Amino acid sequence: MNQQLRRKLDHITDVLWAGGVTNPVTYIEQISYLIFLKLLDEEETDRELRTRLSTENGNAKLLYPQQAERYRWSKWRFKSGEDLRNFIRDEVFPYMASLAKDEPEVAEYFRDAVLEIVDPNVLKQVIDELDGFEFRKLGPDVKGDIFEYLLTHLGQSALNGQFRTPNQIRAFMVEMVDPDIGDTIFDPACGTAGFLIDAVNYLLAKYSEHITEHPIYGEEWLEKRGQTVEAAKKTIPKLQTYRKGAGERIPDWKLLEASIYGLDVSRQMMRIAMMNLVLHGIRHARLKRANALSEMGGLTEDDLRRRYKVILSNPPFAGQLPKDSIRQDLPTNSKKSELLFLGVMMQSLTPGGRCAVVVPEGLLFGSTSAHVELRKKLLTEFDLLAVVSLPAGVFKPYAGVKTGVLLFRKPASETAKRLDKVWFYEVRNDGYDPDKISGGGRVETPEKNDIPNLLGQWKAYKASSFATPPGVAASTLLPHDADEPRCWWATREQLAAADYNLGAGQWKPRVAEKTSDQDPRELVEEVVVLERQILAGLEKLTKELAE
Repeated sequence: MNQQLRRKLDHITDVLWAGGVTNPVTYIEQISYLIFLKLLDEEETDRELRTRLSTENGNAKLLYPQQAERYRWSKWRFKSGEDLRNFIRDEVFPYMASLAKDEPEVAEYFRDAVLEIVDPNVLKQVIDELDGFEFRKLGPDVKGDIFEYLLTHLGQSALNGQFRTPNQIRAFMVEMVDPDIGDTIFDPACGTAGFLIDAVNYLLAKYSEHITEHPIYGEEWLEKRGQTVEAAKKTIPKLQTYRKGAGERIPDWKLLEASIYGLDVSRQMMRIAMMNLVLHGIRHARLKRANALSEMGGLTEDDLRRRYKVILSNPPFAGQLPKDSIRQDLPTNSKKSELLFLGVMMQSLTPGGRCAVVVPEGLLFGSTSAHVELRKKLLTEFDLLAVVSLPAGVFKPYAGVKTGVLLFRKPASETAKRLDKVWFYEVRNDGYDPDKISGGGRVETPEKNDIPNLLGQWKAYKASSFATPPGVAASTLLPHDADEPRCWWATREQLAAADYNLGAGQWKPRVAEKTSDQDPRELVEEVVVLERQILAGLEKLTKELAE
């Protein structure tokens, strides 16, 4: 995305902020309404063109037939003042919400929608800015970048606990689960759909002839350095990057769209997630507003029975549900949300499916019966492939909780051979300083990032069919001149004997302290001399006190 687009987006958000729409979640939702209306207008133009040309898709069903044409962006965008505001609020939004039969996804998007830009002049300014965008001339890559840029505002806010999982964490989790075409991909607490978008982008790159590489810090970071990504990688060998491609070799786009599933309890988050996916080219994802944990949260029987091949998530950690509201099919009796969400993912995996999930570190070693029982199920009924310990500062400045990532899979059958070892990896630096905050975010430290090494070790581990985990055995005492280990492994028997404790530090090998080569007699003589000096000092002090 070029500098001109960034300036336009900055101007839009500045205008909204000055106009009283100051909650980032709210103003991104409001912008998404208007972007959707602009997209639908452009789509209608394409439908009209196909009809006029009588192509094989001729006579396409119009979104704004006859008398409804006045609801099109191009028909009302010239209005101003209260006439503009009232028309959008009282007529355009209700019309969109009424399209349940012909355009159910559009209707769902605008159901209960509220225009919160109350100042007509602010609304007019935003509409004029967005009118300058011709979205149909922009590829999904640029459109996606536009919305991702807006979503960086959420990274500077923890309003209502809503913040995004950092790019570098999402990127390595997606690469480790390695989704493919035909895999159903699910996030039960999808927020802005960051994991789903990254999974789609991963697939596009996987099925592309021409692939480009990008730093996790964004193109602006490269521009400031005045380097290409190739030059930056030579300068910084540990630079973490991700791949992008057009996905021209994807065999069935409809299959890809139909494989994306997400749930979230917030209608605002759901709308933002839907728009994020639409602008990334995924118009027909299966997103739904519902509580993944609750019998009364809007889940249907089909939702409860559905199983997924890939699950990626960073669910909320705080909170408890009333016992009567919790789903009865989960493998835990706990009321804690972090245990319940892990239970949802264990329950929702299909045989052969794999999951990567961020969890609070307390879940890994908590001593309550609920903690121990759920970890036991994880280790006895699933293959726990990896426990990745993350630095304490990953979610700063809006949260300081220490976290880890669990990566596990469900055996393809009950008789499938189980893994007998669990691999641990300690990420000490994720490409950002754990303590320094600047401009609302953490300071980049690309030269210290452990994640590229993690992925390199993971590839070797995967190549062995997960039979030979990298590193050394748990609790090994290493020679004093050994480097501090990044990774190690423990057997299931060891873990079972320790109440299935999955805390990485519990099993980390230790480096022995260097033993002194000094003659023991010399050490004893030095101690004796020190003792005599202390004794002489005490005798002198005693005499002085007696005088």
